[in-house]
Amino acid sequence: MSYLPKPKLHHPKLPTNAIGLTRRDYEGAISTLCAGCGHDSISAAIIQACFNLSLPPHRVAKLSGIGCSSKTPTYFLGAAHGFNSVHGRMPSVLTGAYLANRDLIYLGVSGDGDSASIGFGQFAHSIRRGVNMTYIVENNGVYGLTKGQFSATSDKGSVAKKGNVNTDQPIDLAAIAVQLGATFVARSFSGDKEQLVPLIEAALLHEGSAFIDVLSPCVAFNNHPGSTKSYDYVREHNDALNRLDVMLPRQEITASYAPGALTEVVQHDGTILRLRKLHDGHDPTDRASAMHYLMERKAAGEIVTGLIYVEPEAKPLHQNLGTVAAALNSLGDADLCPGVDALERINASLR
Repeated sequence: MSYLPKPKLHHPKLPTNAIGLTRRDYEGAISTLCAGCGHDSISAAIIQACFNLSLPPHRVAKLSGIGCSSKTPTYFLGAAHGFNSVHGRMPSVLTGAYLANRDLIYLGVSGDGDSASIGFGQFAHSIRRGVNMTYIVENNGVYGLTKGQFSATSDKGSVAKKGNVNTDQPIDLAAIAVQLGATFVARSFSGDKEQLVPLIEAALLHEGSAFIDVLSPCVAFNNHPGSTKSYDYVREHNDALNRLDVMLPRQEITASYAPGALTEVVQHDGTILRLRKLHDGHDPTDRASAMHYLMERKAAGEIVTGLIYVEPEAKPLHQNLGTVAAALNSLGDADLCPGVDALERINASLR
């Protein structure tokens, strides 16, 4: 069976968020993926992030392509809009939906085969155009639905379950996203919920192309000694850039203190934040620095996780195109077809 609904009955005293929904209200069908699949952990992180942000599920549009990863939108946000496209074509379908209706929150879920192989061009153009979306790649380094062949993100020298060795250079989707102009780029691990949940929250709140590459071990074909996408390997080689959290807008708290000094700031919930200002460190707003750090740690055999790059003043595609404020799907014929005179004025301005 490909669709197993969850029981609707739940405890009446479950915690609720700001709009009165429980975490159960953000769930979907029962997963039919392999027990222990990292993708299910990513689905759980998406559910938690949307619950924490109090997003109305009906305001979310979730889109996917083909593959194990593209099955996962069935398992979260059952009340959201959903569209399962063909292999590698999720980004263009999402772009079209976004251009038609800017008022929805767009969440694209893909895999390393879906985005780094057949859909590589689609991935690249959606990123460089600044589509306002959260693009999550569930990266396991194999084709799980077709019995574990290497994917385009498989590291050179990694060993398949049957013993053959990959001789091809891998595609680093996070590095490509930085290079193409994505305004929010992160990498995480499906087994690190503490890091992944706030990254998804931040991506959903970001105005622009937000990309998260999530290493997600395939328990059936790529979770063995020799794999660089296994649970053990990622845990042993995880180089976390930063500790992350997302604070929703509140009255501004300010602090002024010298480099190298320590200060204590009282937060909105009464807790005290102890801040030590460093003299130097990773700058997530420096694209060149982010690229250099990715390459440096890769050469050292380490996997960089955390917020790699963000452009705070990003401009999404609608702003770049200068479209009207109203959602395009809400415009009538008179707005969309202003007549021959208007067309003549446009043509005359281009001569």
